[in-house]
Amino acid sequence: MNDIKLILERPEYVKEALKKKLWDFDPAPLQELSARRVALIQEVEANKAEQNKLSASVPQVKKEGGDVASIFAKVKVLAAENKEKADELASVEAQIKKIMEELPNIPDDDLLGGGKENNTPVSHFGEPHDFGFPIKDHVQLAESLGLIDYKRAAKISGAGTWVYTNLGARLEWALLNYFMERHLADGYEMILPPHILNYESGFTAGQFPKFEEDVFWLEGVEPRKFILPTAETALVNLHRDEVLELKDLPRKYFAYTPCYRKEAGSYRTEERGMIRGYQFNKVEMVQYTTEEGSDAAFEEMVGKAKALLEGLGLIYQLDKLAAGDCSHSMARTYDIEVWIPSMGIFKEVSSVSNARAYQARRGKIRYRGEDGKLHFCHTLNGSGLATSRVFPALLEQNQQADGSVIIPEVLRKWMGGISVLKPKK
Repeated sequence: MNDIKLILERPEYVKEALKKKLWDFDPAPLQELSARRVALIQEVEANKAEQNKLSASVPQVKKEGGDVASIFAKVKVLAAENKEKADELASVEAQIKKIMEELPNIPDDDLLGGGKENNTPVSHFGEPHDFGFPIKDHVQLAESLGLIDYKRAAKISGAGTWVYTNLGARLEWALLNYFMERHLADGYEMILPPHILNYESGFTAGQFPKFEEDVFWLEGVEPRKFILPTAETALVNLHRDEVLELKDLPRKYFAYTPCYRKEAGSYRTEERGMIRGYQFNKVEMVQYTTEEGSDAAFEEMVGKAKALLEGLGLIYQLDKLAAGDCSHSMARTYDIEVWIPSMGIFKEVSSVSNARAYQARRGKIRYRGEDGKLHFCHTLNGSGLATSRVFPALLEQNQQADGSVIIPEVLRKWMGGISVLKPKK
């Protein structure tokens, strides 16, 4: 959630900033509602003060033999008026709350406006190249190597799913172990969160109310519960409604979970196999920081995601997203995109984002600063990494002319020393 004080003090700045995020925001209704709220609060308080004054005069009036009936009548009228004003105040505050809950995060000033057409490449690692032989896509490779069973997955679940088999399952687990080992070495605390979350978790993460239909809801369960679309949703709620100690910041967490996503519309023909699905595995990083430590944490997490791909020897590029391509609750995002040779393009395997105080304000996550005052934490998240595109990229980038695939050296200790995946005979 954004800071309403900033919106009221700098309405044109916020309007133009949100326009960069392709959001048409008119601050006038919020300004009018806020002014009315202030007026109503003053009227209610003045009314209460008058009621208290009248009520306090009753004993003296009685003592002097005066008529207290008229006083009680005035108090009754004032109470009725106050009830109407209190009801209006509640309505006004509900309207303000609705506007504030629906607004996206204000993007950082240095971001370009517009959508993905304005994303800016920042750096590259390695260069796409010609293999010198007819290449296979990851679906062909996974099937010829006996790593993935798409047909049986479709039978037991449906389209957009897959089953890891034999060395494929071990390779997937090797990737996850490699990611987790690196995060532990970097001082991140490992968390295994629940996969079923309450509405407040989706609200704090900024996914609700706008994206309520993009998650899988459990039917017939009250209060409402949904299956997590990413571990970020759980991790950014660990300290909801808490005040953290300054000495404990930054807090660095990572979690492995499957991710469950509702995908709107149909799949593009090139997004076969594991490129897009309803369920995939991901290791997610999250940090809670002070405002001053926020930018350094962002650079650290971008560096970590890059290092994971470099450790695997995979070709990738780093993109700075335009404001309109950043997600609803994020102020800035860098995408790390890995090269998929069969598609001839780069596909995102990690998004590292800074929500600034947006999520913390929604979840009342604060810390007490050196000034003794309460401040909202900054929250950041980054994939570290999602395997559903790393796995295909690894197969395709490391394929050989004989149909085999070289396993990156950093994974071999989890593969029993196997260095090459060979086609089934």
